[in-house]
Amino acid sequence: MELPQINVAIEELMFSLFQRPLHPELFQIYANRHLNTEKYESIIWVTGCTHVVSVFAGDICLTEVVSAPGQMLPSRGLLERFQFRGPRTHKCTLSRGISYMTDFQVEKMSPNLYKQSHTDLERFARNRGVFVKFPELEIGKLQPFCYVDFEARRTELHIHT
Repeated sequence: MELPQINVAIEELMFSLFQRPLHPELFQIYANRHLNTEKYESIIWVTGCTHVVSVFAGDICLTEVVSAPGQMLPSRGLLERFQFRGPRTHKCTLSRGISYMTDFQVEKMSPNLYKQSHTDLERFARNRGVFVKFPELEIGKLQPFCYVDFEARRTELHIHT
């Protein structure tokens, strides 16, 4: 499997929200989870140090993509796209009461805090979420990883990355 692009500044990452599913062939998928509730189903893909989350409720689909620069994505169904620059909150409501909300901020860490966060999240992921590490891309004893925590509630899906 091809190694992910990791030498990317956080502010270069792109956030995209689509009102449609995206084809898996667009991405290098390192791990995935499929969730089902009585109200919706969801697919979570770890795509390197980035992710794709699709939620299906009846005939409606919302797909959140956090991608590295240069990732080829369609324009059809695109609701929103922006780069990670400073804290941001975004909300939208679609037909039939389907709502989407995201809130993110970028945090810079010292090497020691990064290592401790890596250890803590890897341990936490044994019971919940998806943790993918990339030891072959380690730089200065700092190992890249992606962690996606999810909580599937009856009518809501909470994602933390």
